Amino acid sequence: MVNDAPSNTVAMINLGQAALARGDWSAARAAFETVLRQEETAVAAKDIAATAVALDGLGMAAWWLNDAATAISARERAYQLYRAQGETRSAARVAAWLAMDTFHFRGEYAIANGWIQHGRRLVENSEPGVESGWLDVAQAHVLMWADLDYAAGQQLCAQAVALGKTLGDVDLEMAGLSGEGLALVNQGQVGEGMRRLDQATLAATNGDVNDIDAACTACCCLIFACEWTRDYERAAQWVQRLRDLATRWSHPTLLAFCQVHYASLLIWRGEWAAAEAELLVATSHLATTQQPARVADGLVRLADLRCRQGRFAEAEALFARLESPTFNALAGDYRLYGRAVLALAQDEVDTAVNLTERFLRAMPTENRLERVAGFELLLQAQARRGDQAAVAAALAEMKTAVAHVTTKPMQAALSFAEGLAAVTANDPQTARRCFEDAAEWWARAGIPFEAARARLELARVLWAVGDQEASQRQAAKAADEFARLGAPPDLNRAAAFLRQMESATARKNGRTHPPANLTPREVEVLRLLAHGRSNQEISHELVLSVRTVERHISNIYSKIGAEGPSARAAATAFAIQRMLA
Repeated sequence: MVNDAPSNTVAMINLGQAALARGDWSAARAAFETVLRQEETAVAAKDIAATAVALDGLGMAAWWLNDAATAISARERAYQLYRAQGETRSAARVAAWLAMDTFHFRGEYAIANGWIQHGRRLVENSEPGVESGWLDVAQAHVLMWADLDYAAGQQLCAQAVALGKTLGDVDLEMAGLSGEGLALVNQGQVGEGMRRLDQATLAATNGDVNDIDAACTACCCLIFACEWTRDYERAAQWVQRLRDLATRWSHPTLLAFCQVHYASLLIWRGEWAAAEAELLVATSHLATTQQPARVADGLVRLADLRCRQGRFAEAEALFARLESPTFNALAGDYRLYGRAVLALAQDEVDTAVNLTERFLRAMPTENRLERVAGFELLLQAQARRGDQAAVAAALAEMKTAVAHVTTKPMQAALSFAEGLAAVTANDPQTARRCFEDAAEWWARAGIPFEAARARLELARVLWAVGDQEASQRQAAKAADEFARLGAPPDLNRAAAFLRQMESATARKNGRTHPPANLTPREVEVLRLLAHGRSNQEISHELVLSVRTVERHISNIYSKIGAEGPSARAAATAFAIQRMLA
């Protein structure tokens, strides 16, 4: 027993455990390593019990310091020493941690399952203890994240909750409750799931949960659920609280994980420059932590941002990076979905349909909310094909999946999908109403990119029913928003539609000359300027000298009344509003 060890060893172990409790990982590591050095150099018989406890503590400290090699090595040695002493419960507990280590650090779900079965065998003939509960939680994580089996994960987490209540172990109870809540939300039982998640997360953040890892798990599960339900307001509240906790615990990896999720909120809010900065810092840090689950999450989100920005080559490079076997168990299906988004953004409709259908086949039917994005994307791709039956089928699936989700962003997404279905069914009045609602709800929720997309679709419908003035107003507003966000692909689509309207109007009115008496060459220069080209790039594209381009730009400014530092921005706005961009 540790209590029989020399007093200095016991004191050092107590020092290390106190450091763990307050989150001082470096001090804890130093204390446990001191114990291990003392045991290695001891003249008398070594104290196996003290060594096991010190290795156990060192594994925990190294885990928080992102030293995967030390964490796993120390825990494997602790497991063996606990078993040698007949400390089967301690060995089973360490086996649960090793399952989580091998899964999250290395993506080795088969080895993680092996550790879980080792742990279960050790306690199968014992009275239920916390070790059984933590093995349930570990197995639930592997099932939910690797196998996408949330129903089985929910059952295991429910067992952990019940055991935690019976034993009076709040840490185990809340860890199980958060996993159970996430599984319920994923399966469409949003109200029940969110109640569990809010309870577990509050316990984690107000000090009721002593185990810091359990607290982190509860918070992370809630953020994932918020993203699935598109409950961005709730997510924003909890992300900020989690960032505060990460700072208080001096845990940079948790802070980077928070940055990834915070970046998602920024993307939805249209703050893309800030989102990009958060993602670049977070993925750079996470790449050094050897935790593929978290790295993959950041890379997928960065690739999504690159698609919105029209930086397709960079998005493709990120997806290629995710082809690594390390990420297969954790990002394989989302890589399919991301590539489908990239294909549709580049008008490769057949490829987008194929990849989306593969994503949906890979995603279990019980995982309703994770399938929503797939149905949504499939519907958009089939709408471009004009396949009314396929669009109607995707819409029906999407409606079923979100039946219990009441957040405005999700309702806006459903309304937008209904609008596309109405367009393919040649029902412009229904389409108009749906696109109006989608644009309004997204705008109220502070989600500008999606709102602008709805406005552009609304503009097309308004033009088709003969309301040309309203159509031009909506299209110009969408173009302005795309320009502000820095979304060239969508800006180009909006500008092309505006040009079509202008051309049709000009032909109808017998007017063919451009506004402000711009020459054809000045129109070419203005169009490229509005697309963000530099003077040098315009010069290269039009095969003109830079000085000639500068002269054309000066003439343009003079004709449209633009001057001062904001002249280029004013010229861009002029081009968009007159459908020249």
